Amino acid sequence: MNQSKAVLLMVISMLAAFGCGYSEEEMQVKRDRIDQLTRALDKLEQDHRDLQERFKVVAGENSGLTERLRQMGFESADAKRMNEELMKRVDELNAEKRRAQQRQATFRNMIEKFKKMVDSGKLRVRIVRNRMVVELAENILFDSGKAGLKRGGEEALTEVAGVLASIPNREFQVTGHTDNVPIKSRRFPSNWELSTARAVTVTRYLANSGVPAARLSAAGFADTQPVASNDSDDGRAQNRRIEIVLMPNLEELPDLSALAEETK
Repeated sequence: MNQSKAVLLMVISMLAAFGCGYSEEEMQVKRDRIDQLTRALDKLEQDHRDLQERFKVVAGENSGLTERLRQMGFESADAKRMNEELMKRVDELNAEKRRAQQRQATFRNMIEKFKKMVDSGKLRVRIVRNRMVVELAENILFDSGKAGLKRGGEEALTEVAGVLASIPNREFQVTGHTDNVPIKSRRFPSNWELSTARAVTVTRYLANSGVPAARLSAAGFADTQPVASNDSDDGRAQNRRIEIVLMPNLEELPDLSALAEETK
């Protein structure tokens, strides 16, 4: 059993032991969160296994091709060149595997550090488009239609900042989201202004709480990225949220250098 699943099983055991303090609905929500994180980690581990298999295939191709070239009478210089190309590809796969391992380790580390806040209902952690997203509900951070942090919101963000500051060489984007109910006030003519102002408020608080400002950015999405239907009170409440997205490093992004000449 790997470390990540051991942590999740420990959470399940804790929930079972102290379940008398929660309703069945609350217990199911927590079980669903744990199931989601377990599936996300399983996918990361499968990606790691796939990289290992690709490495074995390339290594086998290297050995077999060298022997076939010898049998076909290729010049040693040609064989050497092709062997170097194959070895370069092996090195690239090894580097890709190491990056995948590092990414998994970072995700596991964040999940473990956020475990207490997830258990208390202050936030939830999701994997969206292969990115880790820390989500905080509006009612924890802000009053309705406002962009000033509540006392409880400041306390939650202080805990979050401690975790983010401990993760090296990573950038985080804070994004504000609203439901589809229009707002129109002197300060916020629409949900675009409200969602952006809230994202900036959270970003500034994190920067003042120890997260390097150079590793933070803010964005507002209004109601354009709902996570639930806006046809119910519960759905709208889920859509009013702040997300903190763990951004990929440059080496994790696709190499577009071949397109550089085409853009000139």
